[in-house]
Amino acid sequence: MADSNIPFDQRDGFIWIDGETVEWKDAKIHVLSHGLHYGSGVFEGERMYNGKIFKCREHSERLHNSAKIMDMEIPLSIEDLDKIKHEVCEKNGLKEAYVRPIAWRGGEQMGVSAQSTKTHLAIAAWDWGTYFDAGKRDKGISLKTSKWRRPPAECAPIKSKSTGLYVIATLSKHSVEREGYDDALFLDHRGYVSEATGANLFAIKDGTLITPTPDNFLNGITRQTVIKLAEEHDIPVEVRHIMPEELGSFEEIFVTGTAAEVTAVGKIDEHSYTVGPITRKLREAYETLVRN
Repeated sequence: MADSNIPFDQRDGFIWIDGETVEWKDAKIHVLSHGLHYGSGVFEGERMYNGKIFKCREHSERLHNSAKIMDMEIPLSIEDLDKIKHEVCEKNGLKEAYVRPIAWRGGEQMGVSAQSTKTHLAIAAWDWGTYFDAGKRDKGISLKTSKWRRPPAECAPIKSKSTGLYVIATLSKHSVEREGYDDALFLDHRGYVSEATGANLFAIKDGTLITPTPDNFLNGITRQTVIKLAEEHDIPVEVRHIMPEELGSFEEIFVTGTAAEVTAVGKIDEHSYTVGPITRKLREAYETLVRN
């Protein structure tokens, strides 16, 4: 297991970048890269379990779609992308891993316009356990509502997993962490409950699983998986807008994402929740599924 205290740019291992596998510390880009200055990049977060990347093709397809939305083109086919992701994990001796493909515009042109830039691509993988504190598995993490809000679809490329969209996530997470919370909860521009900084949200009331309509945030692959698992376990699912005033009426809440997996929530602002039976059932079902 990698030492989490070692900075990410100083670790040992191998990263695939622009067609070749290089030593981890040699995977570098130029400071005058368009992606660094203007946020013109797209990425994926994936997990490998027992030597197999869960929903590997779906993630590759989403990366291609994200790039298309951002007027970029991934320089690898979906099939080659899937193949190289597994090769990177094998090269690093990983069977359990977090996998990060990322594409960005290079330094061939500088300025808002990027017509002449080349799309660069890198794939890294490393050992990463639980995203949130594993000790809170039976207690749940704490969230606080952020002052920042998710923008409307006509104001940002919300269907793309774009690097620039995570600026307010970092700002929000920093703010609430200083107050002792684990993560932030976003409302959207209309005041509806949206998502956490890097995970989708689910609530349970009277045996029904309720999740916000994904009309201003990315409809996560893990989110879609959990909805399907709920249906397979005869748990009613309701996809609708949620008002923040409803948060106090829910019995259970959890968040989902490739990094977060299925993580129970024990507190949002002044509201407290139990890690109840539906959260536990879906968490167990998800953990079983990803390792099959």
